[in-house]
Amino acid sequence: MQETKDSQPKSPSDLGKVHPALKAFVCGSLSGTCSTLLFQPLDLVKTRLQTLQNMHPGSPKVGMLSVFITVVRTERLFGLWKGVSPSFVRCVPGVGIYFSTFYTLKQRFLQERPPSAGEAVLLGAGARCVAGIAMLPVTVIKTRFESGRYNYISVLGALRSVCETEGPRALYSGLMATLLRDAPFSGIYVMFYSQAKKALPHEVSSSGLAPAVNFGCGVVAGILASLATQPADVVKTHMQVSPALYRRTGDAIRFVYAEHGVGGFFRGAVPRSLRRTLMAAMAWTVYEQLMERMGLNS
Repeated sequence: MQETKDSQPKSPSDLGKVHPALKAFVCGSLSGTCSTLLFQPLDLVKTRLQTLQNMHPGSPKVGMLSVFITVVRTERLFGLWKGVSPSFVRCVPGVGIYFSTFYTLKQRFLQERPPSAGEAVLLGAGARCVAGIAMLPVTVIKTRFESGRYNYISVLGALRSVCETEGPRALYSGLMATLLRDAPFSGIYVMFYSQAKKALPHEVSSSGLAPAVNFGCGVVAGILASLATQPADVVKTHMQVSPALYRRTGDAIRFVYAEHGVGGFFRGAVPRSLRRTLMAAMAWTVYEQLMERMGLNS
């Protein structure tokens, strides 16, 4: 019996044309895997810096290098990757959700034309809100893993423990602070990134130097976006590590200011800026190269 035309298997190129958003999800997830594994130690050091001194009021300041050395001495080298499992659970699908949402919004509203500065802000912020809300429970667990205050064994065990002891609502602690951090970060990042690329000559952006150019644009955009959203990151960390102490965003803001002044809102800025900048630059570079290889316009 002959196979009908419809029953014949589709070629890879046919399948590629059917689900472009799924391709964007896969490209984003792959880029998130690489960047998460490389830069997890910086995220752990940032979290420890933001929470360590609150355990001992009045103690001398602790720097990034001191925290790094302490973790290696007390928890060995692999202690720097504590929290990497929830980071993978969060970042791999989270980055995929972000890029597939970004791609879908861009194709739906811009129809292949480059975004203006304002449109880039809305695209980045909108995509990040979707990904941030979807992955917030894992973000809470990840922050607690990194803080060193909780003895969770696994991501699923931690989720179950929080639901049983604190209620499901605790998994959404710091939601407002997270959105106030992530949405502006992505909006500012995409705006500077897209405008920097647009300002480059076409000969440069389309040459073999494209990956390096994309990475350079990403670094500049990441530094600016990280500094602008650092205060929200500090508030978010406090709320997720100690949700019983900070029921509302305003409680955490008042505590940080009362204990450490304005400078307290920029604690952990160096490791976070390094991580977010390099992670975002790498994610976008890998994403755009993969999308180009799949024949899609990122």
